[in-house]
Amino acid sequence: MASGPLTPAEILEAARKRVPGMGIATVYRNLKLFLRSGLAREIALPGSSSRYELFNLEHHHHFQCRDCLQVYCLHGCPGGLHALTPEGFVLEEHEIVLYGRCAGCNLDYKM
Repeated sequence: MASGPLTPAEILEAARKRVPGMGIATVYRNLKLFLRSGLAREIALPGSSSRYELFNLEHHHHFQCRDCLQVYCLHGCPGGLHALTPEGFVLEEHEIVLYGRCAGCNLDYKM
């Protein structure tokens, strides 16, 4: 299982371990179907290609490593965001993304 949302290329790489002849068109076709049926959701991070994850995950946020660009799921939510919403506005959803170095890249950085 992935530690975070995947790009179509990462999905293809994982799928080819089970179905060696799979092509990228199959990945995109199935992503479109999964998105339309509500089984997956798109994660759009600034300056990065879209990533996808299953929609059955509990509400969570993400961490993106600035070195390897890998995206990880952060479980939980700080909450209280309605207090930040201007008066008269309605908060419908939110996404919090933390940026820094993952454990692997941080080790490389320290050495």
